[in-house]
Amino acid sequence: MRTKIQENDIIEAARQGNGQFVSLFCERTLQAIGGELTAETMQQLSADQITLLAYCIVCREVMEGGFIQLIHNGYGPFIFLNPFAKAMRLWGAKELTNLIYEGRRLFEQYGEVLTEDCTDEEFMALYEQYEEFDELDDAFIEMEPEVTDIVAHYIDEHIENFAEVEK
Repeated sequence: MRTKIQENDIIEAARQGNGQFVSLFCERTLQAIGGELTAETMQQLSADQITLLAYCIVCREVMEGGFIQLIHNGYGPFIFLNPFAKAMRLWGAKELTNLIYEGRRLFEQYGEVLTEDCTDEEFMALYEQYEEFDELDDAFIEMEPEVTDIVAHYIDEHIENFAEVEK
């Protein structure tokens, strides 16, 4: 699917910083597929677009509630059991790759329990029960600005893989 983005929008987003630049491409890619990433809509996207959306999901979920929230909300298989980590390494985000591999180990160990239906209180208790995720959360929060810079640079260098720029 060819996501179309106005050149002026790209320039403005870049002026606001790499986070906004990456967000623009994520938002427009999601809009192009009707706002929801599914098995069907994934077929309409390039591997780079899928990787970008995966990165945006990781950012949103981990920044809001850590890897436990990411797994609980059902994104574990998409992030940990697909070539997301490999793609991030190819994009230059080696630190994130290592973190995702460590997250996969924990996902394989605890994923079944973390995805069970539960009350809000039971969900909050997961953070105390599975403190192993704290280090991953902290490491991601620390590396996120640098990784977002790497992702923005990759998009900029391979813009045709992400969108058709309209003048």
